[in-house]
Amino acid sequence: QVQLDESGGGLVQAGGSLRLSCTTSGRTFNNYAMGWFRQAPGKELEFVGSWIGGDTIYAGSVKGRFTIYTDNTKATLYLQMNSLKPEDTGVYYCAGQFGRRYYSDQVREYGHWGQGTQVTVSS
Repeated sequence: QVQLDESGGGLVQAGGSLRLSCTTSGRTFNNYAMGWFRQAPGKELEFVGSWIGGDTIYAGSVKGRFTIYTDNTKATLYLQMNSLKPEDTGVYYCAGQFGRRYYSDQVREYGHWGQGTQVTVSS
């Protein structure tokens, strides 16, 4: 069973930055389609962006502000969040699916999920 672990959440003022990390024990993200999702209180999971083999796509609400990338070993996936807004508040989840080579913004297309990390942006 693949285990994903997120970290890096916290409280930040609007306009600030945070970097979230996602790791998986003993593996790399090669051959995985990876995604970041978030869930605001009382709302459904929302797609943030996806990474496959170094290429990325983003939701319109975060494009230009958020960046997904990995380290050289491809063992840690990052979500760099800049120019944060109060509406970015939520629990952020890292998700992955082995072997998928196309992008998806659908929750059901990801079989592995982390436990989530809280991001709170104050106004």
